[in-house]
Amino acid sequence: MTDNIYIGKKALPQLTEVLQNLAFTKVAVLVDENTLRDCYALLKPYLPEHDIIQVPSGEENKTLHTCEHIWQRMTELNLDRWSVLVNLGGGVIGDMGGFCAAVFKRGMFFVQVPTTLLAQVDASVGGKTGIDFHGLKNHIGVYREPRAVIINPDFLSTLPQRQIKSGYAEIIKHWLIADREAFQEQRHVGLFTEDWEELIRHSVGIKSGVVEADPLEGGYRKVLNFGHTVGHAVESFLLEQPGRELLHGEAIAVGMLCEAFLSVKKELLSQQELERIETFLVSVYDKVKLTEEDIKAISQLALQDKKNTGSTINCTLLQGIGKAVYDQPVTLSEIQASLRYYQLL
Repeated sequence: MTDNIYIGKKALPQLTEVLQNLAFTKVAVLVDENTLRDCYALLKPYLPEHDIIQVPSGEENKTLHTCEHIWQRMTELNLDRWSVLVNLGGGVIGDMGGFCAAVFKRGMFFVQVPTTLLAQVDASVGGKTGIDFHGLKNHIGVYREPRAVIINPDFLSTLPQRQIKSGYAEIIKHWLIADREAFQEQRHVGLFTEDWEELIRHSVGIKSGVVEADPLEGGYRKVLNFGHTVGHAVESFLLEQPGRELLHGEAIAVGMLCEAFLSVKKELLSQQELERIETFLVSVYDKVKLTEEDIKAISQLALQDKKNTGSTINCTLLQGIGKAVYDQPVTLSEIQASLRYYQLL
């Protein structure tokens, strides 16, 4: 899988080579207003003749309605199964563009060019595509590998600090589930790193290794969902609360704290390890204020998590820092208890 992932300042020229190796008919580039303004000029020299499809930015636009617009533009541009869609953007563009390409005329080529830290270390790798549906995160989607993933750390210079922090949450997650030593070392460095390329390589390496072992999430791949059962529920709930919306990584930071707490309650993680995780995450991420009514509503959303079986909420928890265990059943009351713990931090 890592054979088609290119990372570094020389990654963009690889796009030209990737396209030369495909017998494609047409190329279109999917952008939002931000990536058209800030990133497209960096990409353009490495593209053949192409068209642009623009959609509005933001998780709130990762919907079937936006997909209809994309499919309509693809149809107007006479794209076919041998065309290529280049997704230039963050997780929303990558997830939605990949999904639209995967089902258009039963599947066309697509290439991911992630421009946010979150997309570079997580969303663009692993072949998951999808959109939100009626407020539920990634409720509709398919598994479909891109022809290539082109990761250029230079795009990170276009991002506000809040977006960097959002992506950093997924890097922390990868340490917590698979690399105890990296967590111990990096928690003393934090966001002051000078070498994003090395952190991206390491994080992509962890995720790729997990995905290669379990491409369709039949079992082991579920370790990547640490922080996401509670985190997705928090993100989905606040997405419907104007002015309270969180970025994905901000919600996952909440989820990781809650699920680390549940790991202690299940006697999988020590109290000392929880305190290390707390100290680190609280130093990076602002507290999200939740009322008791919020907590009850969020816990109900956890019942819709894709990892559940029937009415059982299946969580990925930590069996010590650096090792995750999946399919751990948790109750609605335990989810609520974890959110109350978070509020007391």
